Formats: sequence, structure tokens, C-alpha cells
Amino acid sequence: MMARHELLGGLIQVYRRNGRYWHCSASIDGRQHRSTTGEEDLSLAKQFAEDSFIGLRGKAREGLLVNEKTFRQAADQFLKEYEVITEGQRSERWVQGYEIRLRLHLLPFFRQGAGISPTPDRNV
Repeated sequence: MMARHELLGGLIQVYRRNGRYWHCSASIDGRQHRSTTGEEDLSLAKQFAEDSFIGLRGKAREGLLVNEKTFRQAADQFLKEYEVITEGQRSERWVQGYEIRLRLHLLPFFRQGAGISPTPDRNV
């Protein structure tokens, strides 16, 4: 069972996955933001989570939060472009295979709302 703590009346969640570091998540403007705290100590992780939340809320208020593309948006764009750039080089069935794998395996894994920005700890 995953250890989980709520802060600021449930606005922030601090939790530990199977690793040694605590992670945090918060919803700001309807989007879920997740991050590793890089901390093994719960009290330090809670402080990191609060500081991070306050920083994110300030960025949101100033309009500085970057809205990430969802994995679904990137996958849809890939399929459009892949069909065009492989035309005459790959069969229609080959391209359909990519579409099937995306639909059946990758999209359910990444869920529609998961952002795709590259980070060392890709959160899903």
C-alpha cells in the first residue's frame, strides 16, 4: 500500500511510490501537476510540496504555466505525419499496425491527460 498524506486541506498530496523518494501532486487550473520531491524525509518532502505548490500557483496567476500537449494530441499528430512520410515506403497495413498499438497499448497507459514534457521522472 502506498503511503499518502494530504496538505493544505487536500490541495496537495504527498505520497511514496515503491522507491525511496516522496512525490507530490496538486491540481491547478484543472490540470494535475506531479513531481518527485527528491526527499527521503517526510517533513522535507512536505515542505518541498508546499513550496512547489505556491510557486505553481503564482505562475498560474501570472499566466506563466506552460500547457503541455497531451500524449493523445502527440499520437494523433504522429499518425497524420507518419502516414504521409512513409507513403510509398510502407504498406497501409504497416501504418495501421502503429495506429492499433497506439490505441490499444500506449494511449490507455499514458491516459489522455498525461503531459509529455521530457523529465527525468516521467510521471503517469
